[in-house]
Amino acid sequence: MIPCQVRAAAPAPHIRMALSASQKRYLRSFAHDLKPVILVGQKGITPALLAELDGALAHHELVKVKLGGDDRDERAQSIDTILGHSGADLVQAIGKTATFFRRNPKQSQFTLPK
Repeated sequence: MIPCQVRAAAPAPHIRMALSASQKRYLRSFAHDLKPVILVGQKGITPALLAELDGALAHHELVKVKLGGDDRDERAQSIDTILGHSGADLVQAIGKTATFFRRNPKQSQFTLPK
């Protein structure tokens, strides 16, 4: 008998849209007043954090994430991991804070410019 391999559950499929520069600028204007909703701690990116982020993106569409750690490469890797699992687009990354956007197809809060 050949042992079967157990795979981790794949992230939920989301339609990813590439944001134009004007759309990112538009979303940054809304993100300016937002407080970080998700805080990445010492444990880094965990499945529970990704699930929480998925719920926040489904509800708010535009979410700020405060990244832990002082290493720039570590923060960039965290952003890539979040992008890969959430299906969101990166709007902006400044220092330890990154802003992500994922459109809610059922109830969109933002009318993006062309």
